[in-house]
Amino acid sequence: MSSQLTLALAGTIRHDGAGGVADDFADPAGLTDWLERHRGLLRPYTGELDLTGDRPDESAWRAVVALRRVVRTLLARAVRPAPPSRADAADLLTAEVALARLNQAAGRLPVRPVLSWPADAPPAVGQVTGPAELGVRLTAALARATIEFLGGPERELLLACMAPRCVRYFLRDHPRQQWCKPSCGNRARVARHYHRRQSEPAVG
Repeated sequence: MSSQLTLALAGTIRHDGAGGVADDFADPAGLTDWLERHRGLLRPYTGELDLTGDRPDESAWRAVVALRRVVRTLLARAVRPAPPSRADAADLLTAEVALARLNQAAGRLPVRPVLSWPADAPPAVGQVTGPAELGVRLTAALARATIEFLGGPERELLLACMAPRCVRYFLRDHPRQQWCKPSCGNRARVARHYHRRQSEPAVG
C-alpha cells in the first residue's frame, strides 16, 4: 500500500496526451480531488480525514507540492543507473536535501499506539495522531508512506517509463518490463520503427 500511495503522489505529474506535461496539483482544488480519490490509501497513515470540514488551503497545497518534489527526487535516485522521469530530470533536489526534508516531514506529527478491545472481539492495535494542521498531517502521512516504500523490497522493482511522452514511475510486474502499460509499449515500438525508417538510406 505504501508503494501505491507514493506512486499515486508522484503520478500527479503526468503527460497530458498532447506531448506536454500536466499537473494534477495545479491548484488547491486539484489536491482536494486527489485526496477524495485516495482516502483509502491515506487512511493507514492519517486515520479518517474529514475533507468536507477541513479542505486543503493554500498552505497545505504548497506543502504537499513541495513534498512531491522531494518524493520524485528520491524516486529518481532509486531507479539509478536507469534514467529518471523526463518530467523533472532537470528540476530535482540533491539527494541529501530531499532525504532531510522527507525525514523532517515524517517526524512533524506525533503518533502513539492505542489498544481497543471490544466486548465480543479480540483486541486490536491502532494509532492516534496528535493535533496538527492539515498540511502537517498530509505531508507526514505521505512522507511516512514514502519511507516505508523506499526502505522495503518493492523499491527494486521501480522504473521510470521511457515511452515517448510518458513521465510516470511504476513497479515492474516481471523482470523484462520496460513500460508502465501496454499503450506506452505500443507507442515506444511505433517511435522506434519511425526512427529506423528515417535513418535508412534513400534508394534511387
